[in-house]
Amino acid sequence: MTTETKPTTVRPRVALEPAADDRPRALVERREPELPPGARVVRMLVHRGTAEEGGAFAEYEVPVEEGMVVLDALLWIQANVAPDLAVRWNCKAAKCGSCSAEVNGRPSLTCKTRLSAFAPDETITVEPMRAFPLIKDLVTDVSWNYEVNKQIVPFSPPEDAPQSAWRWKQEDIDRGQEFRKCIECFLCQDVCHVLRNHEIQSPFMGPRFLVRVAALEMHPLDRADRLEHLQGEGGIGYCNITKCCTDVCPEHIKITDNAIIPLKERVADEYFDPLQIAWRRLTGRGRKGAGAKKLAGTHGKATGRAEKAG
Repeated sequence: MTTETKPTTVRPRVALEPAADDRPRALVERREPELPPGARVVRMLVHRGTAEEGGAFAEYEVPVEEGMVVLDALLWIQANVAPDLAVRWNCKAAKCGSCSAEVNGRPSLTCKTRLSAFAPDETITVEPMRAFPLIKDLVTDVSWNYEVNKQIVPFSPPEDAPQSAWRWKQEDIDRGQEFRKCIECFLCQDVCHVLRNHEIQSPFMGPRFLVRVAALEMHPLDRADRLEHLQGEGGIGYCNITKCCTDVCPEHIKITDNAIIPLKERVADEYFDPLQIAWRRLTGRGRKGAGAKKLAGTHGKATGRAEKAG
């Protein structure tokens, strides 16, 4: 279980100045910036600290200009008050997924969260994503996600057909295109209660990678079988479809309805439906192997199972 850091008022007035040689670093006094006369000011509580040293919320007052987003305010703090503030960002256009954090407790992209969305007298709290290990301040270690991604069988087209012979319907393209809008901000991973609360010992790949598996499984030309991985290492059974991941997705992907539920149905058909299990035993048909042909129907849904080899 995670423990919440109790907010405390810390006004940082000193910072570390790196030494040019091996001498110990010296503390240098930093003056409070002068705010423009008559400027509207927003009060912000920003998480500072590391996992080793512990953390607290530092209080800052930031002048507000029209059109500012939370990331603008963080960069103002970094430029004028706390140059050692660790913030991860890149494109500032809500397309790279780098600036993910929790704003007033909600997983959000700081470059897409406008200051005008908050009440003028409201305090804005910014903290790192709680589902991942803290590195420093607002930066977390999300490398676990890339290790999960390596375990997913990649796109496996038919080996006996050249790309020039590939054909599929526009509706199949449209369905997969929704999943490919993902920018890997990992907000869905952060908000997922299975990952966020750390209440399980078995692995769970999380919503982002259930979306990736759905894009592959629903491709009409894909021949791989990932159901065993979903049922086992992927831990799809842990998801109880609360739709919290859909709620925070900045690309408005319908993660639960269009990705997770169809995958759950396929896993249930394969492992838990007594009628389908009995039918497969009677007919001698079983789950398709990694290289077996997948029979695809409308929207790329599997309409049958390949016969077992031999």
